[in-house]
Amino acid sequence: MPPPPRADDAHPYLRAATAGVRHHTRAPNRSTPRSPADRVHLDVLHAHLTALHQLLDQLTETTRPAHPAAGRHLATANTRLWQATAEVHTAFHLIPATTKNTTECRPERLPEGPPVLTICQRHLAAGHTIRRKTTPSDLRAHTTACAR
Repeated sequence: MPPPPRADDAHPYLRAATAGVRHHTRAPNRSTPRSPADRVHLDVLHAHLTALHQLLDQLTETTRPAHPAAGRHLATANTRLWQATAEVHTAFHLIPATTKNTTECRPERLPEGPPVLTICQRHLAAGHTIRRKTTPSDLRAHTTACAR
């Protein structure tokens, strides 16, 4: 019987994405000041969060039947991740665009043009997923206690 796969081999893309996040969150060189977030960075961060949201959703669905308590905690984490994703989307629209300021969530009006999947389209698709599985009251307030 072959040995079980290592935990870090199960999701190689997630490992690479985590390495990228670590790279960008390292303490900067003191001689190089950090610049504030711009729309490009928030768009990439939103894409990362929505991908994590999809992964966590899949893990919740497969874990819940075998381990209901763990599944509930994963569902709570999924909801909180969605809340963080929604805040990043809102922040994206509060940062002025480089060419023309648009604060509406209208992908066809973004100065960058409507690429294959804009932040607004991605956000609406992820929102559809979370709303199918989560009640509005769950989205507003999620509190859990540690099981230990």
